[in-house]
Amino acid sequence: MNDALDKPANKFLKIKSIRNYKFIFLFLLACSGGVAQLSDSVIVQTIKNPKKYRIGGVIPQGANFTDPSVIVLLSGLQKGDEITIPGDKISDAIKALWKQSIFEDVQIIQDKIIGRDIFLIIRVVERPRLSRFKFEGDVKKSDADEIRGKIRLLKERVVTDYMLGSIKNTVHDFYLNKGYYYNKVDIITKRDTSTKTPHILLTIKVNKGKKVRIQDVNIIGNTIIPDWKLRRKLEDSKRFRWYNPFNSGKYLEENLAKDLPAIVAKYNTKGYRDARIVKDSVYFVSKNRVAIDVIIDEGHKYYFGKFHWFGNSKYRSGQLDTILNIQPGEVYDQSKLDAKLIMNPNGFDISSLYMDDGYLFFQVNPQESNIHNDTIDFDILMYEGKQATINKITVTGNDKTNDHVIYREIRTKPGQLFRRSDIIRTQRELAQLGYFDPEKLNVIPTPNAADGTVDIEYIVAEKPSDQIELSGGWGGRSYYAGSNSGIGIIGTLGVTFNNFSARNFFKKEAWRPLPSGDGQKLSVRAQTNGIYYQSYNFSFTEPWLGGKKPNSLTFSAFHSLFSNGQKKFVTGETGKIYNPNRSSMSIIGMSLGLGRRLKWPDNYFSMYSHLNYNYYELNKYSAFQFFDQGSGYANDLNLGLNISRNSVDQPIYPKQGSNFSLDMKFTPPYSMVNNKDYTSLTTAERYKFIEYQKYKITAEWFTQLTNKKAAEGKEARNLVLRTKVGYGFLGYYSKKTGYSPFERFYMGGSGISGFQNFVAREIIALRGYPDNSLSGQFGDPICARYTMELRYPITLNPQATIFVLGFAEAGNTWKDYKQFNPFQVKRSAGVGLRVFLPMFGLLGIDYGWGFDSVPGQPGIGNGKGQFHFTIGGQLGEL
Repeated sequence: MNDALDKPANKFLKIKSIRNYKFIFLFLLACSGGVAQLSDSVIVQTIKNPKKYRIGGVIPQGANFTDPSVIVLLSGLQKGDEITIPGDKISDAIKALWKQSIFEDVQIIQDKIIGRDIFLIIRVVERPRLSRFKFEGDVKKSDADEIRGKIRLLKERVVTDYMLGSIKNTVHDFYLNKGYYYNKVDIITKRDTSTKTPHILLTIKVNKGKKVRIQDVNIIGNTIIPDWKLRRKLEDSKRFRWYNPFNSGKYLEENLAKDLPAIVAKYNTKGYRDARIVKDSVYFVSKNRVAIDVIIDEGHKYYFGKFHWFGNSKYRSGQLDTILNIQPGEVYDQSKLDAKLIMNPNGFDISSLYMDDGYLFFQVNPQESNIHNDTIDFDILMYEGKQATINKITVTGNDKTNDHVIYREIRTKPGQLFRRSDIIRTQRELAQLGYFDPEKLNVIPTPNAADGTVDIEYIVAEKPSDQIELSGGWGGRSYYAGSNSGIGIIGTLGVTFNNFSARNFFKKEAWRPLPSGDGQKLSVRAQTNGIYYQSYNFSFTEPWLGGKKPNSLTFSAFHSLFSNGQKKFVTGETGKIYNPNRSSMSIIGMSLGLGRRLKWPDNYFSMYSHLNYNYYELNKYSAFQFFDQGSGYANDLNLGLNISRNSVDQPIYPKQGSNFSLDMKFTPPYSMVNNKDYTSLTTAERYKFIEYQKYKITAEWFTQLTNKKAAEGKEARNLVLRTKVGYGFLGYYSKKTGYSPFERFYMGGSGISGFQNFVAREIIALRGYPDNSLSGQFGDPICARYTMELRYPITLNPQATIFVLGFAEAGNTWKDYKQFNPFQVKRSAGVGLRVFLPMFGLLGIDYGWGFDSVPGQPGIGNGKGQFHFTIGGQLGEL
């Protein structure tokens, strides 16, 4: 023994040369889980007679980062506590500190003993903290950013062995999921000598190796379904082909395990209910290539037999047979039976029939009752239960939008019978608002079978909906007038608040940064290309006028000015005079509209009527030769009516639904009541009050072609087909007035809808051809356009929705109804990209090839291609 240990100074309890087993036992008992030491004299005294002490004080030492009071608190040793030596309190205190994983070493030592009071020191050595980390090796910047999000390393984080192991496994799995089967990850730590306290510099060194790809998939034993159809069912285990940019061909064991059941499911749809995969094997054919063999036992083909219903009292068996619509002798298809009973996405199934009538507790269970030869009879066992009434409706997740804006769109009301179709429709209505992420909308019904009620919770996730429009495009130039005429490049600056609150406008606390949450829309917009064109627009929409019914009120006003760039006034001999070289057209307009939702023919219909007034003042404006020397003024007072049926599921990237619209505009028939002889009137007098009737008919469909299901936390990316057809007709009341020079159709190019403030004409896009190149110089009264787009999303993140598309479209305009032929069109095709950013709207770029020649214009069409670029604009309205 060291004699110095008898002194009451700070000492480690070190046991040297203890041969007596009692001392060893006592040491292990006191030090399990750590090093707990008291002076040898105390141990000797307490071997035969354990002694109680009172803690006189606890002093932490060695902590650079951890608060000393926290160390004492975690240890559980408090001043005044009674402890027995030997005893469990010391070892328990060390265990408690070790559990924090922030210390490399923990020791509890005696400082001094005064009477019955013992003073202790908790001496710790803290683990080093993270100073910074970096990547080395085969790590791309995009990969590094994604890995950072997964490992979540922060400066000053405690570095532990568990943390280092977790980082290594996370990075290894990250590259394994990308197909790098042989990737190696090394974690290198180095002391940071630039800091006074212990810190670590961390290096994550990656050697990805090469991807392991699938060279071939061999299907063995199949005779009914060809190899290529079965390979298509392996969604994430496809063969690598260099010419297919959408398929990486990477091999992952879990992907193959997930894909193989799809092969069996394919056989089940053909009647082979006993089909099974006998064996699958994966083997290397080269260092970085594998082959997959799938051995199939197809089994026998089966057919549906008879269906017998049990437990149904609400509907007769014959009615259920009609909805089931499966006839005896049809090829057995388990997926078809499931869809007819409970899983039809269109809602026409047995389950929907009951759940749309309040039977929330309804259950259906098909059982095979008899198998004779190749025919299967079924007993359909049903439990109807009792009808459920909606008790309580709640909404969560809306931290910006006011509750009443959401509740007024909800179709499920307390006291009503539960209807599944109402829930589906509510989800669609909430998505159409544009305030919430449609991918995160969720509904949680909580049924209470005891009292026959159900509580429904709608979960929403707010997304940015306001827009700052900083847009640009190329528009307004006439193909006929040459490259030095027209508008050219147009810039737009505007703000659109889609969830505005006018009633809180004068409340200071509501400006965060703007009053919002009431679902109103406020838009202020300015367009210009400098001295040739300026336009200013204001609009406000209240979607629920009065707050009780979905009747919308919209007011808008604008002013546009077109000129040749000359100053309005110049200095002459007599002073300031009007510039004789200036040509211009000024337009002032306003509109007041009222919209309402209709319940007939169904509740997807709506009607919008609007009263519009536009005043045109022309001064030597050559684009309108209808006026004498392009000078004069005109008044356009018209009443518009739009009837539409919109069942599209969401506004940004629709996947299903349709949109039909009939749009009509009428001016008063001045020529029929003013008794004027229009043959003797000047053009300025003829068009002083414009008269016309205009009709536009459009039909648009969205069809989801694939049905991929998203894994938890991921997006479901499905191919969507968009088809659209549109016709436009401009008419007159009397032949003596002819077609109006305003409101005509101009077709070709990108058809920037942002340029629609030029209400004197309507620009219709047809990609693959120059702007306005498919119409007459002064527009045409008839047009038709057909569009088909195949869309695929890159990301559906509401912060940035991106999708690619391929398009084929055709269209044309005609000078009169005798020439109108809806099949005599100009065709084009191409590819494009769309990016929707909440703050900027839709950005688009397309490259199209025009296939047909245009008479008198040899430089366009005939397979020539060109880019079309728009920011913040759709491609034409028709």
